[in-house]
Amino acid sequence: MTTARENAGQALLKNKGLVVFDLDGTLLDTHVDLVESLNYTIAALDLEPVTYDDLTHLVGQGARVMIERACKLQGKPISQEELPALVERFVVHYSANMPGHTEPYPGLVAAMDRLKASGYRLAVCTNKLEGLATGLIEKLGLTHYFDAITGGDTFEHRKPDARHLTGTIERAGGNVSRTVMVGDSINDIAVAKNAEVPSIAVPFGYSDVPVSSLDPDVLITHYDELTVELVESLLKGSAAKVAV
Repeated sequence: MTTARENAGQALLKNKGLVVFDLDGTLLDTHVDLVESLNYTIAALDLEPVTYDDLTHLVGQGARVMIERACKLQGKPISQEELPALVERFVVHYSANMPGHTEPYPGLVAAMDRLKASGYRLAVCTNKLEGLATGLIEKLGLTHYFDAITGGDTFEHRKPDARHLTGTIERAGGNVSRTVMVGDSINDIAVAKNAEVPSIAVPFGYSDVPVSSLDPDVLITHYDELTVELVESLLKGSAAKVAV
């Protein structure tokens, strides 16, 4: 049985706020490993390798869609019957090589330390398979930062469906009215709008259009700019909109 003091402490944390991050291209620079595993996968079909320049058109909807898009890009659309074996090939290769060349973006860890020290909860909401996301985060020693990590297969719905984000918020013990979403592409900005939470965009990820054109609430170019003051200002602005 929880005490009144414990309940008050939980309420305070919930009220403090939650910052939810996308994974690939937002938290972590995964491009080298994604390209390597994708090329290993499509080599089974004798297709030419894709490049980093292709990546922005391929990622965002998980491994299955990435493989489909890569095959279509190479002029060889594949059937739904062929996909499961290719997804398995990708997952096995990607998992076996974690964390590979993947690393957090500059300033990220310090930013998360700032937020955690101020009482914020943190979470990950990605269309990457949950097992790959949790495995990668664990390999990098970052699991302890997050109150929830959800992937494209965690729920029935995935970004940009609002229910992916709201489900993540619930798992993290947060509150929609006290949440900010950080991402690098249209799925992230769109899911934030659909869930009616403020968004922070970063331009160093895998968007196939300038992320500023997606109309995020704020654009930051380095995680040094992700401050407690910035998050609080967005949450206050969101609360003011609700009040109106």
